[in-house]
Amino acid sequence: MISIESFVFNPFMENTYVVYDESGEALIIDPGCYEKSEKEKLVEFISSNGLSVKYIVNTHCHIDHVFGNYYCKEHFKVPLIIHQKDLETLRAVKVYAPSYGFVNFEESEPDQFIEEGEIIQFGTSELEVIFVPGHAPGHIALVNKDQKICLGGDVLFNRSIGRTDLPGGDLDILLNSISEKMFTLPDDTVVYCGHGETTTIQEEKMYNPFCKVK
Repeated sequence: MISIESFVFNPFMENTYVVYDESGEALIIDPGCYEKSEKEKLVEFISSNGLSVKYIVNTHCHIDHVFGNYYCKEHFKVPLIIHQKDLETLRAVKVYAPSYGFVNFEESEPDQFIEEGEIIQFGTSELEVIFVPGHAPGHIALVNKDQKICLGGDVLFNRSIGRTDLPGGDLDILLNSISEKMFTLPDDTVVYCGHGETTTIQEEKMYNPFCKVK
C-alpha cells in the first residue's frame, strides 16, 4: 500500500512528496527544499520513519521543483530521474536562479531518463509514467491505477491548470494532455498537485473553469 507525505517548500509554495510503502523503500518526488530548515525537515521525516530512498524523480524541471535535487542526490546517494525532453529546462535553472534571488542554487544533472509507459518500482509498489507536456516540454505524471493516485506535478490543479507562459509552455498542448491523459484516468483518482490542495479527476471534470467537461 502506497503512502504519501507532502511538504510545502520554498517561496513558490511547492509541494514535495515522499512516496513509500510498507517495505520502507521510498521515492522523493520534486524536492523543492531550498533552505537548510527545509532540507532538515525532509531528512528527519525519512529518517524517523526508517525509509530508504531509491530514486529522486522530477515531474518537470522548473526551479521550484528542483531546488533540492543536488542536496538529495548527495545526501541519499541515489539517482535522479527526469524525462529527456526536460533536460534543457533543468540546465536553464542555473542561468536564471540568481535573477530570482536564489544565489545558493546548486546545479544537478540527471542520472536516468524515463519515458511514457515505463514503470518506476519501489518496494512492492510501482508508479506508471505518463507523458503530459504543455506546462513544460518534458513533463510527466506518475500513476498507480490500483490505488487510483496520480502525482501530477503542475499539469492540473484544484480548479486551475499549470501556467504556459514560461519557455517550452503551450496552452493547446497542455489542454490536450489533460483531456487525453489525465481525464482518461478513473474519476475517483486522487491528484497530488505540484501546488495547493489535492483534487480528483471527477472534481476537475465538473468544476475546473479551464478544462471542465461540458
